[in-house]
Amino acid sequence: MLEVEHNEKGADLQNQAHHEGNTKDGVFPAQEIEALIAAGGILLDKPLLDNQLQPASLDLRLGDFAYRVRASFLPGPGINVAERLADVRLHVIDLRDSAVLETGCVYVVPLQEALALAPGVSASANPKSSTGRLDVFTRIIADGVTAFDLIPDGYKGPLYAEICPQTFPIVVRSGSRLSQIRFRRGQPRLPDTALNELHKQQKLVSTENADIDEGLALSVDLKAAGDGPIGYRAKRHSGVVDVDKPGACAVLDYWEPIYLRGAARLILDPDQFYILASKEAVHVPPAYAAEMVPFNPLVGEFRVHYAGFMDPGFGHAPAGGEGSRVVLEVRSHTVPFILEDGQIIGRLIYEHLSEMPRLVYGQGLGSNYQAQGLKLSKHFA
Repeated sequence: MLEVEHNEKGADLQNQAHHEGNTKDGVFPAQEIEALIAAGGILLDKPLLDNQLQPASLDLRLGDFAYRVRASFLPGPGINVAERLADVRLHVIDLRDSAVLETGCVYVVPLQEALALAPGVSASANPKSSTGRLDVFTRIIADGVTAFDLIPDGYKGPLYAEICPQTFPIVVRSGSRLSQIRFRRGQPRLPDTALNELHKQQKLVSTENADIDEGLALSVDLKAAGDGPIGYRAKRHSGVVDVDKPGACAVLDYWEPIYLRGAARLILDPDQFYILASKEAVHVPPAYAAEMVPFNPLVGEFRVHYAGFMDPGFGHAPAGGEGSRVVLEVRSHTVPFILEDGQIIGRLIYEHLSEMPRLVYGQGLGSNYQAQGLKLSKHFA
């Protein structure tokens, strides 16, 4: 675990850059995240990996030990996560080789990255796409913070991942990457008026009439293309999934394909996990980043999308992404629920970057989900 002291020099460098006019409000692209590391705003326990930096986010790495805890928790104001762990931990698991995290159990893992942000710089976290598609409930917690995945501006301290596999037991190790973090300065979210204008200029979704109201609406596609499945339902009591081994698992050992029979609808069984796809193809222009946010829970008893970040260039035609759909990770709550083809299930919010990114999704990054349709995580052959 990385021990963190208040990095006043790093904060001074960040503030100096801001006062000299070298920075603008917006989500940080890769090159500004690199500058944040150089200025001491991000503290690394181990050197940065070549593929750890994404176009507008940074992958977070698990540390050497996991703590099995009695229950999920937030530390609360003035309380450190380490102090709370002393009260709720059951046992310690060594991750330096590898270890299995079992379904239904809650684990807290100190991360190899810590923060020493300057005032005005905040962050938010999300599971990586592959993590969400494995139904691994993962959230970031921080000292004294009262919300999951939200890091207030000026935060100085360690970061922890709370991990709860829901369907598949997973194998992880020190350095495994389940979450990603995005940094921002100011309030870069586009209001609906600006989002409408951007859609007119660059066509953010493939439908002619975009539904823009507190974000860009996405609907579910329950009509198969050809003879293919409309989705997948996860099998229970399957084998383990090693999060660091792409293509190592056979699809039918873990998933039941769902085919259209009769009306274009799907009954979601309680406490079952589904992989579906959006009806709309989505475009995130290079100067922007997007995030999937849950739709109003009053319209249905289900949760959609554990992994919400979409990088600059996702679905961008010059980056090979034309026709990219959004994969939807769906879990019903306590009652069966009928999902209809074309039903709105979530919204995309867009944020502008602080500057044009050096990297865009799909260009030389080994991006797994560019130009995707209905697609399971990279772990399944």
